[in-house]
Amino acid sequence: MRMVFGVLGLLVVLAIVGVVAKKQLQTVRTPTLVESAAGVSMPVLSGTPAQQSQQLQKKVQDELNKIMQQTPARVDPAQ
Repeated sequence: MRMVFGVLGLLVVLAIVGVVAKKQLQTVRTPTLVESAAGVSMPVLSGTPAQQSQQLQKKVQDELNKIMQQTPARVDPAQ
């Protein structure tokens, strides 16, 4: 009897782990753009983790270069 409960307990734990793993794998498949809390859209990267890292680094570098090339807003000291 004790052995039956042990096996049933293991099956329940295995089922729970399977459901959680399935949910985790489903969250990996996201649409092409993901909105962050700040409202900035980030592209979903594809390829190996190394390629994804390089793509993200290039994206951040391009965005920073674009921001740095913009002229700063002048503050009027009279106000």
